[in-house]
Amino acid sequence: MNDFSTRLPDGRTVAVAADAQGRLSCGVIVLDPVSVFENPAVAEATAEVGLLLQTKYDGLKPSEIEGLAEARTLYKSFGMDPSRHRPSSEALLRRVMKGKDLYQISNAVDSCNLACLKFLLPVGMYDLDLVASDVVLRAGIEGESYGGIRKGDVNLDGRLGLFDQKGPFGSPTSDSARTCVSPESKRVLAVIMATNTYSSVRMNAAIDTFVELFTEHCHSREIFRAVLGGTE
Repeated sequence: MNDFSTRLPDGRTVAVAADAQGRLSCGVIVLDPVSVFENPAVAEATAEVGLLLQTKYDGLKPSEIEGLAEARTLYKSFGMDPSRHRPSSEALLRRVMKGKDLYQISNAVDSCNLACLKFLLPVGMYDLDLVASDVVLRAGIEGESYGGIRKGDVNLDGRLGLFDQKGPFGSPTSDSARTCVSPESKRVLAVIMATNTYSSVRMNAAIDTFVELFTEHCHSREIFRAVLGGTE
């Protein structure tokens, strides 16, 4: 089994707390630099993948799609009903399956969404320069929440979240307004989330996919990766 803590190049740590270690594994990525701008090539690539997924999963319910089982199991382990609080990867797939285009935000956000569709795991993506101090992934307690992007507060009571010294700033469902990636962002921290039975081989393959998309569409460079938890 892999370690549950790692140190980023800038000296900060990312760790899975004891209460989450039996339930969670994650891939941690730092990209530096990242150029954030409008790039229609990402939308074109997403449309192509969307058509393939529509054909592959036509007529299936989310609970019947094998690739979604990992994220749904992760949610259930934290007491969340994935049919009510959908993993970000499932929400994106459902939109694609309905024949709807994904919202075009920026090359970075769009590349992250495309990566989610390719490996069907939820990804949290953050402006590393807006993350304060070390990062801990753990279950939230009563009263803990954060302001989501284009939505109200995201409740983390008993649910998986990412925390720094200022409080919560992300989850497998939604990123936060406080640490979101914008055109001013230069460094990105990304966290791919799965159950603790997910193998490091598969997680590294997901990281490869994420990095390849950002290299192609965001002029990015991977400077760090680690797999926390999971099986060998």
